[in-house]
Amino acid sequence: MVKISIFDYGAGNIFSLKSSLQRNGAEEVSVTNDLDSDSSIDDLDGIVLPGVGNFDPAIISINKCKSGFSKFIEKNTPILGICLGMEMLFEKSEEGKLAGLDIIKGEVLSLPKKLVKIPHIGWNCLEITSKDSKLFEGVPNRSWVYFVHSYYTMPKNSDIITSKSNYGINIPASIEINNIYCTQFHPEKSSTVGEKMIKNFVKICKRSK
Repeated sequence: MVKISIFDYGAGNIFSLKSSLQRNGAEEVSVTNDLDSDSSIDDLDGIVLPGVGNFDPAIISINKCKSGFSKFIEKNTPILGICLGMEMLFEKSEEGKLAGLDIIKGEVLSLPKKLVKIPHIGWNCLEITSKDSKLFEGVPNRSWVYFVHSYYTMPKNSDIITSKSNYGINIPASIEINNIYCTQFHPEKSSTVGEKMIKNFVKICKRSK
């Protein structure tokens, strides 16, 4: 049985993500705001950081259980960060004043207001740059996925970028590093292509058991 927990920053609107995980092989999906006490390190097979909310409030929420979250990182529990969930793993963000989790070196920048409409809401094409991506296994290059964001990540190590997309500028659309899988887009809103990615993440969690 694959058990996955979604971390709730308090912003709500995570029903579609929970439903997608359940449709694609996760037998037990919980929602928690306390990774210190609500979850057992040995019991969970994966964690999802959803893409809903704002940077500083999300950082405040997860900092309350940072020691528990750190243990999942150390244990190599698979983690899927979506949009904001991706951004908060970096050192800092132009969206907020607080420091990020500093798990991935780099920063989060605002999309260029002089070039594009912000926020970026809609479908964009993926250029998959990694042949070894576990999240994109079976996903065709040039697939279309759904974005809702005003910021984008800029990792110091470009080797961890597994896909790019263009919205006025080329932005990293996904990254993979160790046990961490992140997308700037929302796979749970990206039709059959996104469902395939969710299914791949559930498989990753199953293999890590």
